[in-house]
Amino acid sequence: MNVNRLVVCIATVAGLAAALPAAAQFQKPEDAIKYRQSAMALQGNHLGRVFAMTSGNSPFDAKVAAEQIELVALLNRLQFAAFTEGSDKGNTKAKPEIWSQKDKWNAAVAKSQEDVNKLAAVGKTGNADQIKAAVGAVGQSCKGCHDEFRSR
Repeated sequence: MNVNRLVVCIATVAGLAAALPAAAQFQKPEDAIKYRQSAMALQGNHLGRVFAMTSGNSPFDAKVAAEQIELVALLNRLQFAAFTEGSDKGNTKAKPEIWSQKDKWNAAVAKSQEDVNKLAAVGKTGNADQIKAAVGAVGQSCKGCHDEFRSR
């Protein structure tokens, strides 16, 4: 089994786990914090690979880009399952506004997921220009959410 297939298999299993109710998924708030930090770090890694290809810092490979984008889409969904009650305290950079401004937070999450879904759709086309535009929008969504809801 090649590494990409292994990563997809692991991500799929993790995705199935994310479908479970959050209360059953995270026994302690620290578990939710570690989970979302891990999902975000992985998402950033895979998104960075796509950025590198679309910015000319590495050769563009449509197949690799599509695989990376597929993982970004999965990880984007997974991370948001871990913003559970009680996970606002501890080793986290999540601002209290995530919980106190739920409507604003939910709008930021929806924007992120919308942009990632658009990226996933154009990722399947293999069109480097479309992927570049879509990955830029995802980057802006990430930045906007981090600027508003993440402590430095």
